[in-house]
Amino acid sequence: MKKSYKNPEPGDHVEIISDGDIKNQGILLDSHDRGVLLLKLNNGYNIGLKKEDIKEIKVLEKKKKVEIKEDKKLSGKKPIIDFYLTGGTISSKLDPSTGGVKWLIDSKELFDIYPEIFEIADIRVKSPFMKASENMDGKDWVKLTKLIEKSLNDTQVKGIIVSHGTDFLHYTASALGFMIGKLNKPVVLTYSQRSSDRGSSDSRMNLACSAYTALSDIAEVVLVGHANSNDDYCYILQGNKARKMHTSRRDAFRPINSTPIAKVWPNGDLEMLRNKINKRNKEKVKVDGVFHDKIALIKFYPGQNPDILEYYRKKGYRGLIIEMSGLGHVLTQGKNNWIPKLKEVIKKGMLVYATSQTLYGRLDPYVYSPGRKLEELGVVFLGDMLSETAFTKLGWILAHKNWRGSVATKQKMLENINHEFNYRLSNEFLN
Repeated sequence: MKKSYKNPEPGDHVEIISDGDIKNQGILLDSHDRGVLLLKLNNGYNIGLKKEDIKEIKVLEKKKKVEIKEDKKLSGKKPIIDFYLTGGTISSKLDPSTGGVKWLIDSKELFDIYPEIFEIADIRVKSPFMKASENMDGKDWVKLTKLIEKSLNDTQVKGIIVSHGTDFLHYTASALGFMIGKLNKPVVLTYSQRSSDRGSSDSRMNLACSAYTALSDIAEVVLVGHANSNDDYCYILQGNKARKMHTSRRDAFRPINSTPIAKVWPNGDLEMLRNKINKRNKEKVKVDGVFHDKIALIKFYPGQNPDILEYYRKKGYRGLIIEMSGLGHVLTQGKNNWIPKLKEVIKKGMLVYATSQTLYGRLDPYVYSPGRKLEELGVVFLGDMLSETAFTKLGWILAHKNWRGSVATKQKMLENINHEFNYRLSNEFLN
């Protein structure tokens, strides 16, 4: 049977009839795979259809003609969102020449793939750097923070979105929280597990939810993404109390020892789940974008040789975060007893902080004697603070000369600067 395509274009609302008279309706997406058509179904889910199986494509409605505006020629009719492309899957598209993905580089490319967010707001696209998240470090966090400061103090800007790779997104979210301090408008970090030109992509809904969050009154550094594996709604999560908990699921990020701040739907509906948040205001923001990189995060494992502590001391590292057992223990007997080496490096000026490998719950050095011994040596226990949050907090604190030293640093690490830990935990966590 001869196929009748009727000149369909990406963005058109179409009905695709496949072999067996199977009908699917939705929005035709741009695909770089010559043998596959991508379709965003009416329920929001993306599917891929082999072209060889398609009998007919009916164009039900042509795509809306939305003209992209240059930054200096905004519509003036919509709120302005500054969008920082930094890398990650959400900032990429399929490269048919390699079979992998490549970065989006400008406003036009972003519009071509994500036209929906340009209907929600005037989007000013900025790209300070394009990196996979594993290639980022403290210098990148500092650079991004200082750029965000300009957006926060620009009275035209309603909110900020930062696109980011998933694997180390929670490090950046935590670092930005400490460096920016009290906000006057939302800073939203978002992601996707699959690029937009692949089937089952989560990017479109995450971006729509992020745009509406950026226009909300939630003046916090937050992480926005799928709340479950379906295209239902997104969670707005506290940036320093969230962690990637799955390699590939859409709802990869979960709140840890916390509750979501809110639910947000891709149509803009928003349901607050917390009462205590920082709200949009008109105060000027002065960021504190600094980071000391001579720190390390170590995961303790059974039988581990404590000489790793001496290695970092000789390399000039000022502080260590050690992920210990659930309540906060390391090996304290036998030939690899950590007590003597910890005592030695702490005496020589090394700052040592403890977090828990279990994620949920909190450290408690007073339940068993090993914990009490470690605290007597000078190990500081950080309650339910996430290891990644402790790492970024320590790097930020040590970048201030007047906060260095065992007493001053300990005081700042135990100060609840950005709601990074709970004084007590319950089944409901924070409300």
